[in-house]
Amino acid sequence: MHTWRWHNWEGLPYLSCNILELWPHAFFTQQFWPRPPQELVNVLQPDASVYRLQQVHGNTVLTPQEVDYHLSTSEAELALADGLISEQPLQAVWVASADCTPVLIGDVQTGQVAALHAGWRGTAAKIVPQAIARMQSQGSKLENLRIAMGPAISGEVYQVSVDVAVEIGSTIVPDDHPEKMIAGLHNLPNSPLFADPQPDKVRLDVRRVNALQLDSLGISPEQIAIAPYCTFQHSEHFFSYRREKQKKVQWSGIVSV
Repeated sequence: MHTWRWHNWEGLPYLSCNILELWPHAFFTQQFWPRPPQELVNVLQPDASVYRLQQVHGNTVLTPQEVDYHLSTSEAELALADGLISEQPLQAVWVASADCTPVLIGDVQTGQVAALHAGWRGTAAKIVPQAIARMQSQGSKLENLRIAMGPAISGEVYQVSVDVAVEIGSTIVPDDHPEKMIAGLHNLPNSPLFADPQPDKVRLDVRRVNALQLDSLGISPEQIAIAPYCTFQHSEHFFSYRREKQKKVQWSGIVSV
């Protein structure tokens, strides 16, 4: 089992996971709001260059070079995407989340890292497999990846429409017949679906869907760690958009070595 540890910085709590112990990284709590990554990087590695995005619930994954190019050719302050992959050492890549899954990835051979924002839409569009394909194009091998999914809304409390479950479920149980697909998802060992009292609703574990996508790529469970924290239920540490309907976030970041 992978261990998640609480740390303190100036009296404020944040999480790390031993699966990513080779890299400075953190899943920050709501107590750090509204500090931006440019400040938070001091907790991890003050010398690192900071890269962040304007997240749009898609599956676009960029490199720092692409972010810099975008900023040099556009009026926009931030590039639109939901994932970042480092290209050199000392690059800090960041994502923000408030119920969606923050995913941090490190490669034990190359030292490169990725930070991804995987909500249900990004997961339905396979953002994590997309990012891993890009890492492979930069020399990564699947067996060298270490993947941590941070605090996010858990399946027990995340109510979605059956249509949403079908859209996201098609990434792991391909079936043109929605009812058959939902049945197939329910029948999986450690299913990502839970029953809901409302007839056209189910409860969905997005992190579990991402784990199943990783499994279908051939990544072993030992390479994956999932935080035992729910943003909705652990209100003392995390914002939840579902719970509070406020536009606040917690940041997650990792630095390449």
